Amino acid sequence: MRQCIVRYQPCIQRTQKEPRFKNLISSSRLFHGFKMYTLMSGFYRYLTQKDEFCVVILGLDNAGKTTYLDAAKASKVKGHKRAESSRVTSTVGLNVGSIDMNGVLLQFWDLGGQTELQMLWDKYYAECHAVIYVIDSHDRERIEESKEAFDKMIRNEILAEAPLLVLANKQDLPDCMGVREVKPIFNQSAHLIGSRDCMVMPVSALTGEGIAEGINWLVDCLKRNVDSRPPRNNENR
Repeated sequence: MRQCIVRYQPCIQRTQKEPRFKNLISSSRLFHGFKMYTLMSGFYRYLTQKDEFCVVILGLDNAGKTTYLDAAKASKVKGHKRAESSRVTSTVGLNVGSIDMNGVLLQFWDLGGQTELQMLWDKYYAECHAVIYVIDSHDRERIEESKEAFDKMIRNEILAEAPLLVLANKQDLPDCMGVREVKPIFNQSAHLIGSRDCMVMPVSALTGEGIAEGINWLVDCLKRNVDSRPPRNNENR
């Protein structure tokens, strides 16, 4: 009698799990690759992120603050056209602008200078890093009024270490007051200014004279004062 030998193929269950195991390996590699990309992306942002500083532009109405801000942007931002002076009106509330200069980002807040709007100035002091104070050097009748507003501003303790850039604007006009005439008037407030950085400079917002020099000085001061007044984006680093 012939024996019938039945051969059974062993069931290898591993073959059914191999694709799943391979998927786990692929997922793990993808996850680690994503982590590496995120790490490198964050490191790149850290290296390329620029310090951001806020600068308030103050002064009486019609001193030329908005024209100055527009000229500052036009001098640094490609394609930005300088506004004609006849089309610039007194600021009611707030104008904003920004420029990228010398490795830092400057955010400008141009505040209205009318008497009723000056009461709002101190609402912006806590977040600002520096002050640009614009004087109409052609308006001799209001120079004392401008000085009084300046004194009230610098008495605020929040601005104790903020650099001050005082600009004698409208130097393009005849019979304007030069720095030699303006500086002694504001030097009377030396006891209020204290040891903070302060500079009085001539400028013409209409022609652009002195704008770059003033901003360069301000940026140097901001970089020196990072310990006392760190940039806005410092907490994200």
